[in-house]
Amino acid sequence: MGFSLTGTHVIFFIAAVIVAGMVSGVFIAVTMNVTTSLSDRGDRVKEQLDTDFAIINDPNTIPITGAYYIFYLKNIGGAKLTTTNQTFQVFIDGELIAIANYYFGITSIPAEAVTNLYVNTTLTTGDHTLRVVGPQAVDNDFTFIK
Repeated sequence: MGFSLTGTHVIFFIAAVIVAGMVSGVFIAVTMNVTTSLSDRGDRVKEQLDTDFAIINDPNTIPITGAYYIFYLKNIGGAKLTTTNQTFQVFIDGELIAIANYYFGITSIPAEAVTNLYVNTTLTTGDHTLRVVGPQAVDNDFTFIK
């Protein structure tokens, strides 16, 4: 004697429960991956927002000491800013300044603090643009007159 109608229903019910369990497992895994990805991206955005700086010189008067022009860099972000030649790149008029030709007064500055950026370069009379690129690819342009 074969399965009765009830036996067939039981087999279909068990198969439906197994398929539903597998589908819900896939949905849980996908949801966890999306949640983790959004959390990681949020952390990166927060870190980038906490990293910000401004050049606060008077554009008409750039101080000079020896062969170095002095620019004042203020940390306007929410986190401590490491100021080294490895974390910052300096450009003047679109030309990359060699690492050996600039340095910072101190190697890290807390939020709202200021450090000196010393740049050794030859400038002609006229308008120039200083571009400083820091951590998290945050950059700041500053136009000044020599």
